[in-house]
Amino acid sequence: MPYLIDGHNLIPKLGLRLDAPDDELELIAILQEFARLKRCEIEVYFDGAPAGAAGTRKLGAVRAHFIRLGQTADSALRARLRKLGNAAKNWTVVSSDHEIQATARAVHAGVVSAEEFGKQIRQARASAPKPAQDRKLSAGEVEEWLSLFREGKK
Repeated sequence: MPYLIDGHNLIPKLGLRLDAPDDELELIAILQEFARLKRCEIEVYFDGAPAGAAGTRKLGAVRAHFIRLGQTADSALRARLRKLGNAAKNWTVVSSDHEIQATARAVHAGVVSAEEFGKQIRQARASAPKPAQDRKLSAGEVEEWLSLFREGKK
């Protein structure tokens, strides 16, 4: 199921700081990993983008919407839900904002609080398969591989 996320609402729920210069990019990286693990699509909305930085960027399975100063991510989320129409029921909205939650419920979208989604992200990351560790070959194993390669050249 795809997600529509109120980015600045989620950032502090993951232990990130809203006043950090790269808070949005850090959240996007976390969401990219979550999208990969859960094989889902994510749209995240951030307000307060300065002139020249506003716009939408596709970053893997994450589409980040940077809403220009003077507008809000909340209004952009509500507009997106209206645009989805009947398809909104296939999406889950992540926000602890009660107005956003009410709008999502009105169009039959799923609703998850930022706190609960933060827990889902932590669980997904904890249960992700760990990369295999390289192990060192013994001198005998190295010699065996070298002899196999030498035979292959003949």
